[in-house]
Amino acid sequence: MARKGFYFDMALCMGCRTCQVACKDRNGLETGTIYRRVETYEVGAYPTATAYQLSRTCNHCENPECVRVCPVGAMHVDEEDGTVQHDDETCIGCESCVKACPYGVPQYRPDFEISGKCDACLPLRQAGEENACVAACPLRAIEFGDADELRAKHGDAVSELPVLPSAGLTEPNLLVDAPAGALREDFREVAL
Repeated sequence: MARKGFYFDMALCMGCRTCQVACKDRNGLETGTIYRRVETYEVGAYPTATAYQLSRTCNHCENPECVRVCPVGAMHVDEEDGTVQHDDETCIGCESCVKACPYGVPQYRPDFEISGKCDACLPLRQAGEENACVAACPLRAIEFGDADELRAKHGDAVSELPVLPSAGLTEPNLLVDAPAGALREDFREVAL
């Protein structure tokens, strides 16, 4: 089965959070729930400090922990494109997926008493449109597509970053074109 995933170019991202807003709008998310988030990190110290942004969401992993622990099959891998999907109707709101994902992606939605997460805009893609975050990014820092094709196209991109859990845990379908600063261990998250 072909697997889909995201590519993110940190050098192009200016931290505008348009992808985050587009995702929130497309999914009609309540206050406090965000499926795609932009985080800002800094490394180093004055006068050589530098900052970078990381736009992240579900990595549509090869070995998704959220799917493994879901007791009712609400979290599942789509047979057509390999993305990790969530069935709101089947979800019992137990939060097993929320606790299991090392990336902190699934979120409990108390207003609906279920969990939820990025579905890689499956309905939009089925209608021939781009993912909301991809279409919204003014600098085209995000791409979505066949994971193997993205790896071939962006050969220098990485799946391991110091700010993320080890890729060996779930084998994420995430590629990041990261500047040298984003590969440093002395990062600090910046609250904006």
